Amino acid sequence: MTDPQTALRHLYDVAVQRALPLHNTAAHLPAPPKGRTLVLGAGKAGGAMAQAVEALWPQDAPLSGLVVTRYGHTPPRPAGLPERIEVVEASHPVPDAAGLRAAERILELTQGLTADDLVLCLISGGGSALLTLPADGINLEDKQAINRQLLASGANIAEMNCVRKHLSRIKGGRLAAACSPARVVTLTISDVPGDDPSIIASGPTVADASTCADALAILQRYAIDVPNAVTQALQSGAWETPKPGSPVFEGHSVHMTATPQQALEAAADAARAMGVNAYILSDEIEGESREVGKVHAALARAAAKGQGPFQKPCVILSGGETTVTIKPQPADTPRGRGGRAGEFCMGLAHALQGQTGVWALAADTDGIDGIEDNAGALVAPDTLARALALGHKIDAYLQRNDAYGYFEALGDLVITGPTHTNVNDFRAIWVA
Repeated sequence: MTDPQTALRHLYDVAVQRALPLHNTAAHLPAPPKGRTLVLGAGKAGGAMAQAVEALWPQDAPLSGLVVTRYGHTPPRPAGLPERIEVVEASHPVPDAAGLRAAERILELTQGLTADDLVLCLISGGGSALLTLPADGINLEDKQAINRQLLASGANIAEMNCVRKHLSRIKGGRLAAACSPARVVTLTISDVPGDDPSIIASGPTVADASTCADALAILQRYAIDVPNAVTQALQSGAWETPKPGSPVFEGHSVHMTATPQQALEAAADAARAMGVNAYILSDEIEGESREVGKVHAALARAAAKGQGPFQKPCVILSGGETTVTIKPQPADTPRGRGGRAGEFCMGLAHALQGQTGVWALAADTDGIDGIEDNAGALVAPDTLARALALGHKIDAYLQRNDAYGYFEALGDLVITGPTHTNVNDFRAIWVA
């Protein structure tokens, strides 16, 4: 029998491979323009996307620009590939001064563009934090504080990015407006449920249908503490974004070069090639990570017992972007570490209760789960038993959101390093 954990890691690798920019960019590149081509971009896949364009763009056609990616996420430069696009690094998920400077420089590069020029925008998940340019009246420290609160609040990605768009001078379509009168072609890798380009990296080149009132309602819903200037600007509509139908988007186009669904389908094909059934639940699953884990556990337990819609041996696949609400802790509690994938795995293991014949892997496709060095974690039938033998009760780890600590002790962290792409959560459950 195929070792389930080895098989699950292979499926993850296949999914990531499907989403790498070099494999997906050529079909979406426009022809070189009459004028010059300026490449601008932001996201965890930014460095790899820039290298793909450099490799595929005609060597005799002008090409320059600036892309910002996360610290440590610039891939090694292939031998013989000339550097024509500058790649800089900044902080994610909380923005920093390097991201601020990159955003300022990107806006500066849009000055002097003409109708003969082309702006090629490379957008991927993580761009919201990396491309930070606070609205007039607030500063970087304000944005950092708001970001930290949003990340701990349980707000979903669409809600967080609605707020980020309205507190920015570059997101929510404003970058596209700055590029006028040049033509803008956006190549984007989706990391959001539904593949809405206005949500990916807070849509810097895409019209925004959300409003200042929406952003204010989200801040109030999650009790986010903001400066008075933010409340007043949102109440007055002073920070409104360019809307659908605005002439600033005329002639622009958006191309989705890689999506979560494509990655899941590649993994499903690989599973079938191993001789097991493969089922994709959805690439749009949202909700509290541990609760999503419980639901997946119920489906896996049914399949293991020969019940339900899934026929074993099988792999149950899903994607999307779940959330983790950080629970308040007593002052002397050790700090919890981990992210969405690890929290999902704890919820799954807790609900499986040692179910025989079920293994799982959950990992973020960018290679980083939260802010630690792991992509995710593995679950096996003996996960709970091995942890208990070490004196580790899963309820305590769930209470303090410490997935990293729980799975590190078991040697069951999935560590890949940065993958140079990002199509969000990858979850695979193997039922023998």
